Amino acid sequence: MSGDLLSPIDGRYARYTTALRSYLSEAAFFRYRILVETAYLEALIELPLPPLKDFPSALLPRLYEAYENFSEADLARLRTLEAQTRHDVKAIEYFLREKWEPLLPSEHKYLLAFIHFGLTSQDVNTPAQARMWQDALQKVYLPAVKALLQKLHHLSYTYRATPMLGFTHGQPASPTTFGKELYVFVARAQAEIERLLSIPFWTKIGGAVGNLNAHLIAFPEIDWIAFMDAFAQKLGLRRFPHTTQILPYERWAESWDSLRRLQSIWIDFAQDIWLYAHRGYVTVRRQAGQIGSSTMPHKSNPILFELAEGNLRLSNSLWQFLSEKLPVSRLQRDLTDSTLLRNVGVALAYGLIGIEALREGLEQITVHPEHMQAELEAHTEVTAEAIQTLRRKAGNPFAYEETLEELSQGIWQTPISPSAYLGYASSLVPPPEN
Repeated sequence: MSGDLLSPIDGRYARYTTALRSYLSEAAFFRYRILVETAYLEALIELPLPPLKDFPSALLPRLYEAYENFSEADLARLRTLEAQTRHDVKAIEYFLREKWEPLLPSEHKYLLAFIHFGLTSQDVNTPAQARMWQDALQKVYLPAVKALLQKLHHLSYTYRATPMLGFTHGQPASPTTFGKELYVFVARAQAEIERLLSIPFWTKIGGAVGNLNAHLIAFPEIDWIAFMDAFAQKLGLRRFPHTTQILPYERWAESWDSLRRLQSIWIDFAQDIWLYAHRGYVTVRRQAGQIGSSTMPHKSNPILFELAEGNLRLSNSLWQFLSEKLPVSRLQRDLTDSTLLRNVGVALAYGLIGIEALREGLEQITVHPEHMQAELEAHTEVTAEAIQTLRRKAGNPFAYEETLEELSQGIWQTPISPSAYLGYASSLVPPPEN
């Protein structure tokens, strides 16, 4: 039953996170590692590795069937093999033997000896996890962010000339426009996404302790460094050449830190919308049958923005922990990275919940320009900046002090409407792309 689930990721908020299962679930981890093992064997055949030089290329597509047709029955078989071996990567090797043995004519069954040839577990796990992370970002998370950005950009453009009281230190400040303040978050997010996409997807493929020892002793005539570099590139990754048994996780940590910065922008945004709702600048439309409070019938709360903030904060705490812990490993390796990397999907899922909640929240708000205008016009003192600036323009070196004195005496009357000198604010918001 769904009520028996320990995590809201797969229960209460499953509608937000279901798409991630294809990329970051336990079943996906097995499937991606099957892809890596298959692609590696194909690369050995195409090299060609001397014992494999006569392997018929027509059989190669058949090898990918275990990856392409991966099923619940296959997952169950892998779990059985893992229970027997107590080693998940060895279980994959045995699983592929079972799958491929019936496909191979007797004269080509020697191919089975080269499954996982010269590799250690991390030579399979690391590229698989890098591909999983890459695909989850590019096919699920970033499209969700793009949808949020598009919605926010349209709102920004719609209200680009809507005047609003500015607030600094929580107090009335120089006027601005609602659309421009929304667009600040669009611009910040776009800049961080550009940074995130510039970070390479590193992988480790170098044998037991990173030296390609087994490969060299078996086939010293082959340039294994060039081979492994090309193999990683074929997977869409970049091989880091100087490793222990595991990958140095600095670039992965860098991507998590970038994601944490991106999500901090959205936390900031969620809080601002909450405050705008507090001032009556926006309200949340209730859906049919929706209850805002169990006792106060009038309530319509900004719950999606609160939900977003909570889940984004939880996601960020996990990203921070992973980025601090993963680069640290005892000597040539310990197993802490293995168990922690299984939680990358958890961290991304909580972030995705936050992103989707923000987008849904924006679909449900009503903006009230009249409330913004009324509050702005009630604070004519915020045009003091404009008054003292115009006095400076006229050559008055004491413009600031005179304006301040007038304000303190309560005799100051401004001839400028607060909404009349917004200047470039509306032009700071470019039109959204279609």
